[in-house]
Parts: sequence; structure tokens; C-alpha cells
Amino acid sequence: MNEHQSRRNFLKTSTLAMGTGLVVNSVSANKIQKKMENIVIGHNSHKYKVVAGWGVLDADKNPVNDCHEMVEDAKGRLIMCTNETKNNILIYDKSGKLLEAWGTTYPGAHGLTISNEGGEQFLFICDNNRHQVIKTDLKGREVMKLEYPKETGVYESPNRFVPTETAINPANGDIYVADGYGSQYITQYDSKGKYIRHFGGYSKEYSDEKFDTCHGILVDTRDKKNPTLLITDRSHTCMKRFTLDGKFLAVYHLPGTFVCRPVLHGDYIFAAAYRSSDQSWNNSGYIQVMDKNMKVISTPGGSEPIYKDGKLQRQYKDDPNQVFMHPHDVWVDSDENIYVPQWSSKKTYPIKLERIA
Repeated sequence: MNEHQSRRNFLKTSTLAMGTGLVVNSVSANKIQKKMENIVIGHNSHKYKVVAGWGVLDADKNPVNDCHEMVEDAKGRLIMCTNETKNNILIYDKSGKLLEAWGTTYPGAHGLTISNEGGEQFLFICDNNRHQVIKTDLKGREVMKLEYPKETGVYESPNRFVPTETAINPANGDIYVADGYGSQYITQYDSKGKYIRHFGGYSKEYSDEKFDTCHGILVDTRDKKNPTLLITDRSHTCMKRFTLDGKFLAVYHLPGTFVCRPVLHGDYIFAAAYRSSDQSWNNSGYIQVMDKNMKVISTPGGSEPIYKDGKLQRQYKDDPNQVFMHPHDVWVDSDENIYVPQWSSKKTYPIKLERIA
């Protein structure tokens, strides 16, 4: 099936699903989750079975709006942020049971990162609406705020700073903030929030050093001697590698894939793509799995990754069962299962994928 046939078929079945009222509340979410039983997605060494009904809650008591990102704490609890101010943070166990809910003051809750500091863990919440990064403990007590980085000299006002993601260097606690919906700079701070440097900036046309939606960032520690930064350049469908002090090293093109943020698990990078083919194709997201050489080896919910002459060919949504709409993040647990929060996806709860190969 070619890209255009796949898209036509998806749009046809998607319209039918919306016409029958699927995925509009917790009751209908249960219905569509039931339809997900025994569905297998993915390719090669990374295939997954959809776990029907995982994490579905009572939407009156614990609603979600956009399910943006998820992390795991030292106790194995899965912590997810949503921009629903009745409960910005939802904490699940791995069975999908809700353990805790808190947070009512983060209307733009978007990025979520967890850090380890001397045996204690903290969360970093990027709030688009507040134009801040807020550090909290695991109970929600705020311990630090990063305002717009006026020290850089590149921001005219706070509202030009719209942070989407942070990354923490485990070696020294340095904080990297990606201004993915704002002016497209990466700003580095020390562990106390003191400004160190910034780099990047906006470019509509592709540039090695600049970005158009630097949506996600990761300190890649797979090379223990030389950790680096992996940064998504979403509108240019690629990830870029930089030194820890902001020098460009390499680019990894992902044609057709509008990728959100890189997530490290073992030797692999996992990432959600909120849309594919082109950014106007609604509900066309999928998941990417890349090996230690940054080669795509599996695309759950998308077309099979194919390389010709060493180059990845353009990918697109290939998801006849409509598992995904707009995946925004992934988390991979110790059992190799994936959890997928979704943006603008009819207020649905995260999807769990159970690793079977």
C-alpha cells in the first residue's frame, strides 16, 4: 500500500469512527479500548501488542485534556502531565491504577522531566502559558522557577519564551531548556538555575545550528566518556546532536516524521511523532524506535522503515486499527513496554504497548 492509499483508507475509517461517537469520553474510551485487543504493531525486533483499557479513568473525577509527557520515578510509578488544571499530574502504577493526582496551577503543562539529586527526585514542568519552567518535588511543592532567560539578551519579553522541554545532565545537574514554541533557543543553566549559555535560534530553512520547533531535548549518555545532547528539530523532521556546550555534531533525518522528543532506554532511542507525511495530516502519528547508530528499526503505527543507499525513505502513518491519533511522548519501562500520552486526541488516556518481540 502506498502513502496516498494508506492516507485515504485511514481518513475513511477515521471519519466512520468519529461518526459513531468513539473516543469522546471515558465511556466511549472504554469501547474503543476494547476494540484494541489483540492488535500488534511494530517491525523487526520491536513489536508490541496494544493493551486494551490501560489507564482509563473516570473523566468526571480525573479528566485530561492534552496528555503531554510521562516519566517514571524510583518506585516504578508512572507520572504524567496534562494541561487539565483539575489535576495536572496523574501518577499511575504499571497496572494502570491511579495512585495520586495533584496540580491545579499549570494551564500550559507540557514538558515533564525527572531528576535525581542525592537520593531525592524532582520534576521539571515546562508550562507554555506561564512561560516558565517549574521545579517541584514529587508531591508538587515548588522549589525553583526559571523565568524567561533575559540574561541571553535575545528575548524582548517573557511571552517570547515558550518552553517545551528540559533535560538534566546527571553528571553535574546542569539544566537545558528547549524553547520549542518560542524563539527556538536552547538555554543552559547550572543546577541552581544560574545562566551559563544559550545557542540555536529560529530558521525556517534548514540549518545545522538553528531550529524550527526544537520541541525535545535529551542528554544522551550512551557514550559514557562523551555524553552529548540530542535535540529534535520537528518541523525539519530530524534530530540533531550537539556537544554539551552547544556545538553542532550531526543530524539524523527522519523524512515524513514530525518527532516530539527523544527518550533514552538502554541502547535505544524512542520517540513519538505527533504527525507524519506533512503537518496538515491530522491523526497521523506513530512511534519511532532507533538503535545505537540512530537507525530506525521499528515504527509502531507507521510504515516499515526502509533504507536505500543508507538513507531512510519517507515514512507515513500505516495504522488501519487507528491505535494512535497524535502521540506526544513515550515512556519505556523495565519490562520493555511502552506508554504513549497523546496530544489533541479527544481527551483520551495513555496507551500501553506490551513488548512481544
